[in-house]
Amino acid sequence: MPSRANARAATRQPDRASGREAHLRLGTMKQGMLDLGGETEAAFTMACGEQPQRRMEDFGANALSDTELVAMLLQGSGTAPEWAVGTASRLLAEAGSIRGLASWAATDYRRIKGIGRMKGAQLTAMAEIARRMMTGGEMRPLLNRAELIAAHFAPVVSGLAVEKFWVLCLDRKNRLLKRVEITSGTATATLAHPREVYRAAIRESASAIACVHNHPSGDPAPSAPDLQVTRQLREASKAVNIELIDHVIVGLPANDPLGRGYFSFRSAGLL
Repeated sequence: MPSRANARAATRQPDRASGREAHLRLGTMKQGMLDLGGETEAAFTMACGEQPQRRMEDFGANALSDTELVAMLLQGSGTAPEWAVGTASRLLAEAGSIRGLASWAATDYRRIKGIGRMKGAQLTAMAEIARRMMTGGEMRPLLNRAELIAAHFAPVVSGLAVEKFWVLCLDRKNRLLKRVEITSGTATATLAHPREVYRAAIRESASAIACVHNHPSGDPAPSAPDLQVTRQLREASKAVNIELIDHVIVGLPANDPLGRGYFSFRSAGLL
């Protein structure tokens, strides 16, 4: 006959087993939790074939979603793909779209938990690389009309939050020799002195120039300072004998009452 002590031990064994099972379940649950910016949410475990890196290897980059592409930039050695995808999803939600990230500075990225100074700088650099690659195109494009100039600059000004002023140095056939950024101002104003504009043109031995600046608001309508600068540029072109073929303001078609997304001083009869 079993002793009372053995009976009590047998009675407790199921409780101990149940305790161990509960502990294991709790441990599994804790491992399946992901801290997203102070909010604890149930995490997901990605199968190997669903991870962005594996999907890109199997199907190519064009098969990846916007979230997966951004996750590829976030993922590094020792970085969990689940974290990268979750953080990429948050970035796109904050920016509104992948296009919205084009205007983000490194400090904007660092607002997202888990993105530090170096990663923020790398993401900003990647956006700038993409912008420059889009403007590569033809080595020496013909830029003798306002619509060609505006199309050339559309990817350049995309996402810019400040006003910039460029001079396009052109050869005798109005093909691009070099694009030179003259000034970079605030969101409301920029400065461009004719001396700096024509100094760049002379340095590149340009036969003609076209001037371009953007309006971060998207409305390309000229301001009073824009009109004044254009008059100064027109007078200076006569003094140095370098033709000013146009001054184009680039905005967005959606913000342009005419729907073109640019304003040409030449087309408006102001040159």
